[in-house]
Amino acid sequence: MEGMAYGAGKAGGAFDPLTFFRQPQTILRIVSWLFAMVIFSCIANEGYVNRPTEVEQSCIFNRNENACNYGVAMGTLAFLCCMAFLALDVYFPQISGVKDRKKAVMADIGVSAFWSFMWFVGFCFLANQWQVAKHEDNPLKEGGDAARAAIAFSFFSIFTWGALTLLSLERLKHVSFEEEYNKLFTTQPTHPLV
Repeated sequence: MEGMAYGAGKAGGAFDPLTFFRQPQTILRIVSWLFAMVIFSCIANEGYVNRPTEVEQSCIFNRNENACNYGVAMGTLAFLCCMAFLALDVYFPQISGVKDRKKAVMADIGVSAFWSFMWFVGFCFLANQWQVAKHEDNPLKEGGDAARAAIAFSFFSIFTWGALTLLSLERLKHVSFEEEYNKLFTTQPTHPLV
């Protein structure tokens, strides 16, 4: 029964890595993890350039340090968040209490929706700062590919995190069904006949 896979029916079962890595939620979480890694590494490695007449480097996004700081910080935090929720996904089948499962799924919904929104903001911010950047700030066009990659993967992250939100909402329906089922059909203690 599919509903039992999300409820307490499978609690305590053995971990099957093949099944785990085939789940859409796991695949999307790994993809989101990779996107976050690309974003912060692109900006950290090639997001700072200097004019030929200057020694000090500045952010490639219109010399706006906030743009680079946002990209690096959000990429790093999203990377760590993906790791934490991957660990929760591994542990999830071991959670026997339906209420605890529901809390975990609701946290997943909230965090996924939050990151989808934050990547939308990040995409708009980085794209805007890249668009208004002046040619004289980077005449050799260094780091342009890295900047465009950070913008593109910020855009893609909106959809991966949004899809994770939708999958978690679907998961919540199954956990809520399991909770209602347990309330309606509680096992009655049997009294031995005397």
